[in-house]
Amino acid sequence: MTHHIRHSAVTHVGRVRQVNEDSLLALPDQKIFLVADGMGGHAAGDFASQTVVETVAALPPDLPPNERMQALRGALEAAHQAIVAESARRGGATVGAAVVSLILANGHFAAFWAGDSRLYRLRDRAIELLTSDHSIVAEFVKAGKMTWDEAENHPQSNAITRAIGVGDEPGLEKIRGEVFPGDRFLLCSDGLNKYASFEMLRRAMQGAPIETVADKLLQLALDGGGQDNITIIVVDVI
Repeated sequence: MTHHIRHSAVTHVGRVRQVNEDSLLALPDQKIFLVADGMGGHAAGDFASQTVVETVAALPPDLPPNERMQALRGALEAAHQAIVAESARRGGATVGAAVVSLILANGHFAAFWAGDSRLYRLRDRAIELLTSDHSIVAEFVKAGKMTWDEAENHPQSNAITRAIGVGDEPGLEKIRGEVFPGDRFLLCSDGLNKYASFEMLRRAMQGAPIETVADKLLQLALDGGGQDNITIIVVDVI
């Protein structure tokens, strides 16, 4: 089954940071979308997130759907190796990026991610977090000690345990499932979800047309303080 898609996207430096270390990629013809949140400080974070985006953007545009998913994973693994090599050239400094990617094909979706950038789905007026953060506080959530909303306010909320470019392997996790008309997906860096609860995201996504929904979500983050870079992609399935 082939679905049509529409999307909107925005990235913003926020109210505090001097440099935007986030990057985004939208390839609607290939139905590939990606958010990368760079880490390691100016230049390092920029390099990491842009390397991920550039590597995925270089995928052949005419791959059949069944090959596109493996090609996406391969590109993320290649980006990991490129960032690891750059880190070694810089004397072993921490360079990396939290990444979440979405690919749609044949009536299904797949997502690859590492770190704490997220993928949500709004379906039938209910919002669901499809990814699970690779972070210290995520372990507390999985153990039932707190909710995801509570984890955003924990002192260690920014400490991630996996990232593209850090460690021997990228540590990619994958989820897949069916897609139905009316599904709305949200990919974002943690600059959004640290300021927006599940209910805030649900209300904002439920009520806005695709042309304005990304800007509406951005305003939530800015109104909440905007202390981090903010990157948002919303994808509608028609």
